[in-house]
Amino acid sequence: MQTLNGIKILIVDDEAAIVQFLEMGLANEGAHIITAEDGKSALQIAAELRPHVVILDVMMPNMDGFAVCRELKEEGSQVAIIMLTAKDEVEDRVYGLSLGADDYLVKPFSFEELLARIHARLRNQFPNLLGEVTYGPFRIDDKRKEIRYRDEVAELSPTEYSLLKYMVMNHGVVLSKSLMLEKIWGYDFGGEQNIVEVYIRSLREKLGDKEHRLIRTLRGAGYRMDLP
Repeated sequence: MQTLNGIKILIVDDEAAIVQFLEMGLANEGAHIITAEDGKSALQIAAELRPHVVILDVMMPNMDGFAVCRELKEEGSQVAIIMLTAKDEVEDRVYGLSLGADDYLVKPFSFEELLARIHARLRNQFPNLLGEVTYGPFRIDDKRKEIRYRDEVAELSPTEYSLLKYMVMNHGVVLSKSLMLEKIWGYDFGGEQNIVEVYIRSLREKLGDKEHRLIRTLRGAGYRMDLP
């Protein structure tokens, strides 16, 4: 995994121990860290410094994380927001995501998981900052819009590139057809869900995945990318 050199991260939490833990760990990865103890100061800092990522605690006095998230996204900022919560409530996650949050972590969490999620958000929202990334036998170069598999460039259409990139970046996770349609083709796609099957078949052919060991089919659930 690449370092975070040049990446600005704003940590917003009123728990000093968590802020110190995150600040030390992310600074060691090369990131430029800014901190805030409350929502109002976080908004002021974000307006001035334009961070790439905001790690935002939900439960804060005066102005909670939901309100901060709403204001940041209403400003039209491209910032990636990862929300932190002390409880694993589905309603909270859904509400935060509906306000524009890009990801969610429940305390306590591992630093490695947070780091992986930061990289995932940067690849999605600021691909030119990280450039080339490697997952097992795959190497994704977003600047060139190119994916290498076992050191060979895969000849992909733009849609195939987007779909394969999405599956590789979410390897090990079961992805439903409806989710793929939403992420790759968009909310307003008017075609049939079987378009996903067509593209999966094409990717398998181009990757030499005749036995479907790379792209697995889970009947009734969707597909899962399994990296060797």
